[in-house]
Amino acid sequence: MSIDRRNLLKGAALVPLAGAWPRLARAEEPDNEKADYTLRIANGLVELAPDHIVSTTLYNGQFPGPLLRFHEGQRVVVDVHNDTDAPELVHWHGQMIPSEVDGAAEEGTPFVPPHGMRRIAFTPKPSGFRFYHTHVVAGSDLDRGTYTGQAGPVYIEPRNNPGAYDQEIFLVLKEFEPSFSHGGDMPMEALVGEPIKALQDIGKAADPAAKEKAKGYEVSYDLFSVNGRMLGHGEPIRVKQGERVLFHVLNASAGEIRSLALPGHSFNVVALDGNPVPTEAEVPLLWIGTAERVSAIVEMKHPGVWIMGDLADDDRNRGMGIVVEYAGHKGKPQWSKPKPFRWDYSRFGKANASPAAPDETMEFTIVKHNAALGGFNQWTLNGEAFSMDSLKPAYTIEKGRRYRLKFRNASDDIHPLHLHRHSFELVRVGGKPMAGVIKDVVMLGGFQEAEFDFVADNPGSTLFHCHQQLHMDFGFMALFNYA
Repeated sequence: MSIDRRNLLKGAALVPLAGAWPRLARAEEPDNEKADYTLRIANGLVELAPDHIVSTTLYNGQFPGPLLRFHEGQRVVVDVHNDTDAPELVHWHGQMIPSEVDGAAEEGTPFVPPHGMRRIAFTPKPSGFRFYHTHVVAGSDLDRGTYTGQAGPVYIEPRNNPGAYDQEIFLVLKEFEPSFSHGGDMPMEALVGEPIKALQDIGKAADPAAKEKAKGYEVSYDLFSVNGRMLGHGEPIRVKQGERVLFHVLNASAGEIRSLALPGHSFNVVALDGNPVPTEAEVPLLWIGTAERVSAIVEMKHPGVWIMGDLADDDRNRGMGIVVEYAGHKGKPQWSKPKPFRWDYSRFGKANASPAAPDETMEFTIVKHNAALGGFNQWTLNGEAFSMDSLKPAYTIEKGRRYRLKFRNASDDIHPLHLHRHSFELVRVGGKPMAGVIKDVVMLGGFQEAEFDFVADNPGSTLFHCHQQLHMDFGFMALFNYA
């Protein structure tokens, strides 16, 4: 929902200030322990630009939600208040914590009831850049789930600070004003690897089996932002020549793959999904899947006023960018598109190394059935779409065993694959073998394969899904249950 500035000012007296929300009925009475943090879920306004003010659901009345800094291994208590009329969940993405606080109903996490609260406690780990976001089913409701403004960064301070940098800046990339469309395909030039014909054949064979041969609904957006501001609005990133700036970049989209470039500069990637990479590498631009995080150091050695933005002209011109301004320089921000560059996870891996052998390998084939569910695409893993009633498909795993998951994508979509409550080691992506790259989300290209290993070291129900809201809501999920 978009509101013009004139109507906003007319109703301004009706909008409570951030931090002034009324205390509402609680679902449970907390103990006497003092909370370290409080998150309040409520409807609010985000001023992307003076003429683009969006109404959505927020944490603590702001987007992005407040940066939460935890300390590795130091227990935290969080009070989550829900001032909306619908049950909510807060997922602590990328952390190895118990199922009951992870924030997924499929794992057994209790909802935060409407106009109620829930107190949770956990020990943050592992260290690095994580984030928190809603994990409710949106389905066809574009005012629910990750289509809203419910996302915020988490940084878990390591026991030993790794940083040799002058500034640390968090960037949260996010689209607003979603609508359904029969839009185009994702940028296939983003990733290394070529389509596999056998997977293309499987995808083609699935089309006649769908109720309609037309492609199903996709989600498109009208407005784009970095840290809740459209390009040209809000404060620029101010730097000095010679500085080393550590950027922590989060793609908080509900389903878009994002790119980011800064003309005349390169990104020295030091961590992926918060985990230090074995081999730091310079890249001319970033490709970031939904829910992925990249931490990279940029050496400021090209003075001027620049646009750091998405490669897609339409998205950048509608807000997906931020100005970088060197001290002593003014004028119109400049943009120049870098040469094409494909994202290759293997460049950050251990040289001449192989992952440990798995105890067991599980294979999954991903198939899209176009427009099979009332105009929405249905997604299946090995022929089965996830059911919220039966909580299947589900797979039994044993504590201490190393599992290799091999995914074959028989669709033209890029899938950001996410495993809850565990980290995994990439084994092969887009035909490129690798070792040592630890993540919790990985992009799987259209008609390609990906393999990763995880150790079953965090007992409890564990959710796996594509992090595109539209895909997970329409079948692309599975559970792993410990024996």
